Amino acid sequence: MMGLMQDVPLTVDRILDHAANWHGGREIVSRDAEGRVTRSTYANVHADAKRVSNALAAEGIRPGDRVATMGWNSARHLAAWYGAAGMGVVLHTLNPRLFLEQIAYIANHAGDRLLIADPATADLVEELLPQVPGIEKVIFFCDTASLPKTGFPAIAFDDWIAGQAADYAWGGFDENAACGLCYTSGTTGNPKGVLYSHRSNYIHALMTLQRDALGLSARDTVLLVVPMYHANAWGVVYSAPAVGAKLVLPGQRMDGESIYNLIEREGVTYSAAVPTVWQMLLQYMQENGKRFTTLERVTIGGSACPESIIRTFRDDYGVDVIQGWGMTETSPLGTVSVPNASVAAKSEPEQMAYKLKQGRLLCGLEMKLVDDMGNRLPHDGRTPGRADDQGPDDRRCLFRRRGRRRARCRGLFRHRRRQHDRRRRLYADHRPRQGCGQVGRRMDQLDRDRKYRHGA
Repeated sequence: MMGLMQDVPLTVDRILDHAANWHGGREIVSRDAEGRVTRSTYANVHADAKRVSNALAAEGIRPGDRVATMGWNSARHLAAWYGAAGMGVVLHTLNPRLFLEQIAYIANHAGDRLLIADPATADLVEELLPQVPGIEKVIFFCDTASLPKTGFPAIAFDDWIAGQAADYAWGGFDENAACGLCYTSGTTGNPKGVLYSHRSNYIHALMTLQRDALGLSARDTVLLVVPMYHANAWGVVYSAPAVGAKLVLPGQRMDGESIYNLIEREGVTYSAAVPTVWQMLLQYMQENGKRFTTLERVTIGGSACPESIIRTFRDDYGVDVIQGWGMTETSPLGTVSVPNASVAAKSEPEQMAYKLKQGRLLCGLEMKLVDDMGNRLPHDGRTPGRADDQGPDDRRCLFRRRGRRRARCRGLFRHRRRQHDRRRRLYADHRPRQGCGQVGRRMDQLDRDRKYRHGA
């Protein structure tokens, strides 16, 4: 017997529709490379995203085509993100910090047809274009006055969408259709592509909104420091609009003073970034005697967080640190170090041991530890193993990977082994009332270390 509820596809355009309809006046604040701050709203970004869809259609871009962006966090980037996804185009985020050879490989492998880039990357784009003949047009995230002088034809984003209608029929396709494409370079060999679906991104947004995850709400002001080109910006590009949180987008200025000024000026309550950013921020504050007046909590991921950062945030500034773990393949959030009831009942010194771990698995995901042969290992907090996980936001296989590897990655807990270079050393503690995981070094690095020690 089937249920009698409506079958509504979970496509990400519905997230921005909701933000525009119910939180249309909520601010989106952007800062450019020169430090200029501009203000928009969810309603305005929604209208610009519709214009992007019309502009892409005018260029002959169709559902399933890949459109690349290469830039930092801004309202224009957000509009391009939803404008592409809303019409069924695959948004491919390029990381401008990679080597040119890697970027060229990724863009060619993805089959990108159009590139929308930050003006600060103009020199990089000039070097890139001869190596990626498939890119038909370049647009820069700027207005006419800020359009960089280049040796190739380019157009300003504002001019490109000017005159386009602020209405476009989004959706109407399967929720399992491809939505976004992100390559992970933390591998051996060439970067690997992870192709997200609308359904996986939508469900991941709901998972991150759990109180035991990022716990965002309409009352929050979110400073999104983690770049939009890095694993879906940890999903915040979806979860913040889903609840109508004020969104602050810092661009490429990540020094301690710039981040602090944005936090205080905009009344930021929550932020997310890698440890390096927080180290720069805390150093600036300590050297200049600064204090937070609104910041309540931060999420730290990307690498293990030093205990000194957690203690400084908590003891000196009253800010709670939430450590998370995931991978590009998991959309990316997988575990979060929010304490459960038994951990919360412990003293602060006792809780620190759990704060330093990567936490508990989000609802909707499953994970087990296996050895090199795929045999299950105990979750006792002492036995290390390789993480084997699955869930509705976890990739099934890699983009354009053919043959035996592609076939092997299908199925539920069928020892899907993530490609050898992506397996992790993990200690999981699922004893009663514990439930914390700790991620160690990448297994490929451990394997290389072993070969080095044995003279291989």
